[in-house]
This record gives sequence, structure tokens and C-alpha cells, in this order.
Amino acid sequence: MEKTSLKEKLGYGVGAVGLDLSYGLFYSYLSYYLTDGLGISSVFLLILAPLARIWDGINDPMMGMIVDKTRTKMGKYRPWILTGAILNGIVLCLLFNNPFGLSELSLYIYVGILYVFWGMSNTLADIPFWSMVPSFATEEKDRNLVSTIARAFSGLGQGIIMILTSYMVKFFGRADTTKFNEMTSDSLKTGFGKWAMVAAAALVFFACVCVFSTKERRVIVNNEKFSFKDAIKIIKSNDQLLIFMLFAMISNAGYYMTSGISSYYFSAVAGDLTIQSKFNLFGTVGSVLSLLVIPVCSKKMSNRSTYRLSLGMAIAGYTGMAIVGYCFHANLVAMGICYTLVSLGIGSMFVNQTVMLADIVDYGEFKLGKRNQSLTFSMKGFLQKMAYTMQSVIMYSAFSITHYDGNAAVQTESAKSAISFLMFIVPPVMIAVSFIVFSKKYKIYGDYKQKILNKVNLNTLEENN
Repeated sequence: MEKTSLKEKLGYGVGAVGLDLSYGLFYSYLSYYLTDGLGISSVFLLILAPLARIWDGINDPMMGMIVDKTRTKMGKYRPWILTGAILNGIVLCLLFNNPFGLSELSLYIYVGILYVFWGMSNTLADIPFWSMVPSFATEEKDRNLVSTIARAFSGLGQGIIMILTSYMVKFFGRADTTKFNEMTSDSLKTGFGKWAMVAAAALVFFACVCVFSTKERRVIVNNEKFSFKDAIKIIKSNDQLLIFMLFAMISNAGYYMTSGISSYYFSAVAGDLTIQSKFNLFGTVGSVLSLLVIPVCSKKMSNRSTYRLSLGMAIAGYTGMAIVGYCFHANLVAMGICYTLVSLGIGSMFVNQTVMLADIVDYGEFKLGKRNQSLTFSMKGFLQKMAYTMQSVIMYSAFSITHYDGNAAVQTESAKSAISFLMFIVPPVMIAVSFIVFSKKYKIYGDYKQKILNKVNLNTLEENN
């Protein structure tokens, strides 16, 4: 099969930067913007997140099936990537702005609708983007490299958001401080609003680069009539997809807890949000270094062993963070070094998960006789949203119980303790549980994986002849 050129790999990877600018801003800072900027109740958000996921449970597999049936001159994936990026950029701007000056009930309705629309528009771009991975290559090393480059650019997008947001909000909000808890609500709203516009513009630009610098290979169009019942049946029939969703959702939720709670931790507990930018700089270094994990380890280790090593590094790093956070007054350098190890493991974990999904697509074809590529990859976006929901429910529940007040200059000791617990203890526990589930239940590796690949490659040869 034709190998993917480095130029095309890079062009594809660039698309992940824009997606993760939007993704990072939504998942890492929307909560803070809503509670401390707009004064939205954490109880409302506790209810909203699970309700939005109910719709995603219908929308995501539906979108996967629609992509699988798409046939255009541009292909089946790229038209959706471009359309989804444009719509997601528009929704992101509206979500982080209140252009109509709404308040009270109307504001809550506005936020609720746009919250759901963000998930839908993100799905339009995210599912086809990651669904392209198996179409680039079937050979494991080439597939690993495509996934690694894409995850690298994804990490770059996240790093830009995590490092620059406090400074950009200060700049655009014309605030005198980068400490979110010392900014006025007007500064927060203006700063986040303009920063979201920049992220949205970048999202569309990078999507264009991705779409016009890549080409699709081995595109199989599913011409069967869409049936939600059939989509659910296909998902349920792929036992390894269900196992993957379980352990990936748990581990992702653990990591999302860090990105979601860190702005609250550095603002309310550490007292200076600029520390978060420095802390995230360590994380960005770890994410960059994670690019080397699979290429280096693949020479002597299987993908399965590499994935277990990745989770082990994340658990070790989080354990170190907890020790530093509780026993050494959250020394920035020491905690940052530990977070570098966390990010090294998490970055490699995400790359491995992308490769696993490509393997699960092959497994589905091997087991069911049909290649449901986009439907399978739609579960990636859905499990990420479910992981975020799990993180949100835990976080907002803790806020409600401890009476966290976004308008208060100083939080109660119980709120601070809860924030610290969510920052240091919950993530490693969740990743450890994920490690156990993966080790006991995931079976696509070794000789069995090779048997699957041989069958898929044989199918490809027969299709070409």
C-alpha cells in the first residue's frame, strides 16, 4: 500500500492544532468562565453536562454513520472536517461571549443551547478527522507515525491554550493582573470572549491546511440505509470497542480532572494563576517528549507494553505531584517535574489510543465482515465527552457540597480541600483503575493482532483486483 509522505503527515497533523484550541478552551476554561465570569450556578452545570451527553449518545454514532455514507469529489472525510471546523468556531465565539446582554433565565437557556451545539459542531469535525487515520496506512509503523504526529500537534494546541490563556485574557480584558480571582467579571468576559475569537479563527485556518494538503486512501463508502438501531448493534457487536471505551473513558477522565480543576487550584488554593501557566509549560515539555515514546519503544516493545508503560508513567507522576502538593507546599519546580512525567505518559497514552481505534476498526472488519471506520471513530469523541462528563459531575458535586462561590475573593477551607483532593488524588486512582481494565480485557495484540491485519490486507488486495 502507498505510504504517506511526511509532508502529508504534517499537513494532516496541523488540523489537530485548531481542533484542540477549541477543545482545550471548552474543557479547561469554560467552567471557570461560566461560574466566575457569568455567575452561572455549579448546580446548573452539574445537570447540564449529563443531559448534553444523552444527546451525544445519539448524535455521535449518527454522525459516524453519515460520514461512512459520504461520497464527494473531496472524499468522505475532508468536507466534514472543514464544515465542522467553521461551525465549531462560530459556536465557540458565541459560547464565550454574551452579545445579546442576556441575564438570569435567558442567559441560562443561551448557555445550555450553545453548550449542546458546541458538542454537535465539534463532532462534525472531530469524527472525520480521526477517522482518516486508518485510511492513511495499514502498516503498523506508518500508522503509528501518522497517529504520533497528529497527537503531537494536538498537544501543541492544548499547550497553547494552557500556557497562554491567563495572559491573553489579561491582555484582551485590559486587566491589571493575570490572577483570574482578582479580575473583574467584565475583564473575564471581555478577555475570554476575544481570546475565543482568536482560537476560532485559528481553528478554521488549520482545518483548511489539513483539508487541502491531504488525500484519502482506501475509502469505502457504506451505502446501506442509516439505522440508529443498526449503529447500536454494530457498536455492541464489537466487544473490543466497548472494552476500549471503558478503560479509555476512565483514564481520560482522570487527566481531564487535572486540566479542569487546575485553574481553580492555582487561583483559589495557590493564589496566583500565573503559576498555572508555568506549571503547564512543564506539561507541554512532557507532551513534546511523549512523541519519542512510541518510536523508541516500538523497537523493542509491543504497542500493548508501551501503553501500559504510558499509564505507569502517568500514575507515578501523579503520585509525585500529590506528595509535593501536600507535603512540600506545592513547590512549583518539583511539582512541574512530576507533571512532566504525567504529560509524558498521557501524551503517549493518547497516541496509543488512536492507534488502538485503528486496530479496532480492523478487528470489526475481521469479526463482522464490514468496515465501519467512521462509526468506530465516532466513539472516540463520545468517550471523550463522557470522560469530561464524569470529571464534571465529580467536580461540580464537590463544588456544591463545599459551597464553592465563584464571586467570592477567598474560598472556604472545605472548598480548598476539595479542590486539592481533585487535583492530586482522583486522577491517579482513575488511571490505575483504567490500567487494570486494559490489562485484563483488551486482546488485540500479538499473534491475534497479526492474524487480523493479514485478513484485512487480503481484503484490500481483493478489492484492488
